[in-house]
Amino acid sequence: DRASADRAASVYVQTIERIATEALDANVSIKLTQMGLDLGVDECLAVLEPIAAAGSRLGIFVRIDMESSATTDRTLEIVERLRAAGHDVGPVIQSYLHRSGADVERLATERVRTRICKGAYAEPPELAHQEREAVGDAFVALTQRLVEADAYPGVATHDPDMIQRVSAIARQRGIGPDRFEFQMLYGVRRDLQRTLLKDGYRLRIYVPFGTEWYPYFMRRLAERPANVLFILRSLFGEHS
Repeated sequence: DRASADRAASVYVQTIERIATEALDANVSIKLTQMGLDLGVDECLAVLEPIAAAGSRLGIFVRIDMESSATTDRTLEIVERLRAAGHDVGPVIQSYLHRSGADVERLATERVRTRICKGAYAEPPELAHQEREAVGDAFVALTQRLVEADAYPGVATHDPDMIQRVSAIARQRGIGPDRFEFQMLYGVRRDLQRTLLKDGYRLRIYVPFGTEWYPYFMRRLAERPANVLFILRSLFGEHS
């Protein structure tokens, strides 16, 4: 409901203000279903306005997260409207969706700061690649388009193969490590995190916060049971 969405928005505003006070190199990432998306796009924008305004006022970037494909059009519309109002926001694009090439082309043209991830929601074959190789190839191609557009993409992956392929493309094209950043979940593949930093790459850590972290974690697992296997592989991978 609107009241709970407004309460969540207030926490984000306070978080942005604290980030600025502490002079942290950090930003916030928002899921629109928590911000009233199901109430309608206009209602969601009204909830988001204080967050976007605080980010603009204090120079803190606001990431608009992507959820299931049922929300993609509305999410991108909200990003576009917030940017048109002068706010520094950017979306997440999931490489497994067939539509993502066209979406990234539009975002690259405008040099919108975009995070690329593989996608964690269960989607049907008519909407998304089902083969790991196809998802990975799309991930690399979308990242390459954004890097070449100088859009400073966030490369969200714990997959060593994706990291190697993206790094190789950057080296081949003379693209410095200051033109993109890798992004990983807090506590997952810390060995890879250390290696990336040692090799001179930028790395941002995605950290859930607040009192509802456990329900959030369980929802992420429930959205796609394969996430459980992913986490186990990531944790054991640190010791392999």
